[in-house]
Amino acid sequence: MTKDVFRQLQERLDQYSMGFPATDSGVEIEILRELFSVEDAEMFLQLTPKPETPEAVAERVGSSVGSVAARLDDMSERGLLFRVRKGGASKYGAIPFVHGLFEFQVSTLTPRLAGLVQRYMDEGFNGAMTRGAAAFLRTVPIQRTLEVMHHVAAYEDAAQILRNAGRVVVTDCICRKQKRLVGHGCDAPLEVCFMFGSMGQYYVDRGMGREISAEEAIRILTDAQEAGLVTQPATAQNPGGMCNCCGDCCGVLTALKRHPRPAEKVFSNYFASVDRDLCTGCQTCVDRCQMDAIEINSDGDTEILRERCIGCGLCVAACPEGALQLILKPEEQRRTPPATGFEQMALMAEIRRAA
Repeated sequence: MTKDVFRQLQERLDQYSMGFPATDSGVEIEILRELFSVEDAEMFLQLTPKPETPEAVAERVGSSVGSVAARLDDMSERGLLFRVRKGGASKYGAIPFVHGLFEFQVSTLTPRLAGLVQRYMDEGFNGAMTRGAAAFLRTVPIQRTLEVMHHVAAYEDAAQILRNAGRVVVTDCICRKQKRLVGHGCDAPLEVCFMFGSMGQYYVDRGMGREISAEEAIRILTDAQEAGLVTQPATAQNPGGMCNCCGDCCGVLTALKRHPRPAEKVFSNYFASVDRDLCTGCQTCVDRCQMDAIEINSDGDTEILRERCIGCGLCVAACPEGALQLILKPEEQRRTPPATGFEQMALMAEIRRAA
């Protein structure tokens, strides 16, 4: 018996990025049926993540160039494919569930789809998020903590990433939007996610974001960090985007938060440290931490739980007494991000194979 096309689609998506694992309930198939028609699914299965021209796809599937081009463009307009436009020509490629199908619904997300995604997160995708977190996003220190550091690598400096990006496009946080639609969202700022390069252009073309200057991007970044959001660019040194995330809504952070030792799962080269002589026990840092990595022990002292600290620096910036600081991990524990997006994808594939 021929396998159902939506199951084939699920298995294909499970090969990309963080994967798209099957669940006992089959909610992942409900999500696909909500997004794809049978014809859409069949076309998606003909593609790879490497963008191709309609002519190349038409030759492979044995259809006219006109009909294939129309379907590919329609699918890209619905966030089912990635489209690159250059010199008047368009190319199309398959996309993962994250970052891809889910995020590309940012302008059209419905309560029904938001509810299905919530079920899927709870039933299966959170585990995939935890396994792939370090290869997908990395935590960088917030700007105010960098002022006292020296020789900070450019890939650790969020503001420098924005300055180097060229085209910067800002869009709404899909995670926060999805959570609000199911009644669990927080009140953190919504327009805080950045896309760069061809990905940014795709967001602009579809009306999912707006192009901004590096100066405006840095202002948005600063406001997001003041609001207590964790800055997380894609893991590659030259990332295609950067998010500002909370532990209430972000798929990656909420998955990590459930893990007993999130510090082992996240890509970060820093940890927080407290000077107990300066600390007054005000607990501002406890409220600020997105990973529940700070607690007041039985002696009334502030304690950093190293196994939970992801080195974001939110506690450092918020401490009124200056009792907290970020410490660079020992050299043997530091990690250098993959140089390119291709190397990042290879790392994610390696993690999936080892799972």
